[in-house]
Amino acid sequence: MITVCQIEIYIYESNSLKDKRRILKSIIDKLKNKYNITIAETDYNDKWNRSIITFAAVSNSGKFSDKIINQVEKYFEIDGRIEVLKREIYRC
Repeated sequence: MITVCQIEIYIYESNSLKDKRRILKSIIDKLKNKYNITIAETDYNDKWNRSIITFAAVSNSGKFSDKIINQVEKYFEIDGRIEVLKREIYRC
């Protein structure tokens, strides 16, 4: 089972593309290491305060991949540097 989530975020602490890259790198590296997911910025690459992040979890159990995605979503919700504007989940 594959669960994919796409989150659109607003980045509060970003005043330039350099700030945005620093914040996103911190978030992405932390989540990759903690949850063993595939994650990347997939849109709004040239906007300094917005981004779309897509991440996926693969497992032989749909419940497990959904659990991982939910935990990652919670991380985005509690990170004070960003605000989640929109989210979409796809299951394969």
